[in-house]
Amino acid sequence: MARERNGIEMTPDSKHKSSAKSGGRFDPAVAAGLALFAVGALAQVAWGGHAWSTALRWSGLVALAGAGKQKKSLTYWMFFSMILGGEIGFDRPSTAEHLSLLSDIFLRLIKVIVAPLIFGTLVTGIAGHEDLRAVGRIGVKCLIFFEAVTTIALLIGIVAIDISKAGVGVSATLGSAAPPTAAPIRWGDFIVHIFPENIVRAVADNQILQVAVFAVLFGIALARISEKKREPMLKFCASLTDAMFAFTNIVMYFAPFGVGAAMAYTVGHMGIGVLLPLGKLLLTGYIALLVFILLVLLPIVFAARLPLRKFLSAIAEPATIAFATSTSEAALPRAMEEMEAFGVPRRIVAFVIPAGYSFNLTGSTLYLALASIFVAQAADMHLTWQAQVAMVFTLMLTSKGVAGVPRAVLVVLLATAATFNLPTGPIILLLGIDTLMDMARTSVNVIGNCLACAVIARWEGELPSAGGSTAA
Repeated sequence: MARERNGIEMTPDSKHKSSAKSGGRFDPAVAAGLALFAVGALAQVAWGGHAWSTALRWSGLVALAGAGKQKKSLTYWMFFSMILGGEIGFDRPSTAEHLSLLSDIFLRLIKVIVAPLIFGTLVTGIAGHEDLRAVGRIGVKCLIFFEAVTTIALLIGIVAIDISKAGVGVSATLGSAAPPTAAPIRWGDFIVHIFPENIVRAVADNQILQVAVFAVLFGIALARISEKKREPMLKFCASLTDAMFAFTNIVMYFAPFGVGAAMAYTVGHMGIGVLLPLGKLLLTGYIALLVFILLVLLPIVFAARLPLRKFLSAIAEPATIAFATSTSEAALPRAMEEMEAFGVPRRIVAFVIPAGYSFNLTGSTLYLALASIFVAQAADMHLTWQAQVAMVFTLMLTSKGVAGVPRAVLVVLLATAATFNLPTGPIILLLGIDTLMDMARTSVNVIGNCLACAVIARWEGELPSAGGSTAA
């Protein structure tokens, strides 16, 4: 349903994710391959390089490749490619350094998607939401709630990565890197720069923030004209968005090669120690999401006088589905059913939750903040607090509409990198932990949208109290 608002069906990758629950049974071949590789890796650490430890690791990789023949999961092959690339980089560093060509190709293919995808999703997301005008007051309250909570999520992400400094010490020599220093952010220049004077030049120069601002204003203007005149342009933007999603799916089939090559090049060039910051980033992400739940979402539950136990019971199944499948769409029908059962009127549920899938993806936006600063730290770039606040503002715009799309985090990160002269090389390595991170952030997305639904209903005075009467 979230995709249907823009005429977009679930992508093939989402379907694979949605079937993960049924296809996620214990696989002896995968377990055996991982065990062989782990034993070989531990032997390498404990006793140094021996032919038998190398043979164990490669035997494990062969077993994993054999098990993968029966799988159609892109995520599985990306995971396998990351391990294979790391092994190639460790065993044959001179060969691995020549593989950056593949990762550069992948990055270029992703970059070309950014501008048309952000334009299409923002325009259709704004101009296609006629309910914003029909329900008026509810729409305004939704936007206020969404933007406030999303901004807090972004700030928590920035504070968390500034504390953990997970990216410090990682060289940014992978792929085509930007200059290693960031120009000071002057607010006057920044404000003027976000408004495009030529949209074609903005696209050509990869000025994604200008594209986003143009798309927002264009969407608002489109919503103000008659339906007869609006419909052709809205259909064009919806078709453009569909085409770019399909384009993204095609490009993602090349992702295992890009990820494997990036990992091989990085390990070969910088050593195996580069993997430690990725684990640190993953831990930082999970802790930051937990802090967001406890210090932001939970107080909102109490402030809105929602029955905590009943609310937790209502969100338990949708959040579990989201965690298991790593896709918000799989949890959408159940989330809407549970919120109706919780007492939220259907007309509010039908408006708030689909709108939240574009404007209230708090888990995804928190991770975007983490990942953006991680990339800057990896490049040894010092971002002032002004630059970090400006980055928050940029992410608030560029993350709308596309953050719920599989792999779109990479697209939004590249858009942010282009705006702030961040290197693109380290971004591709984040795909190695993206699946593990996706499970947690998707669950938070679903929880946040369910909470927004209940809060708006309480704000409107249409949420029944425990006794069955309508709350004031």
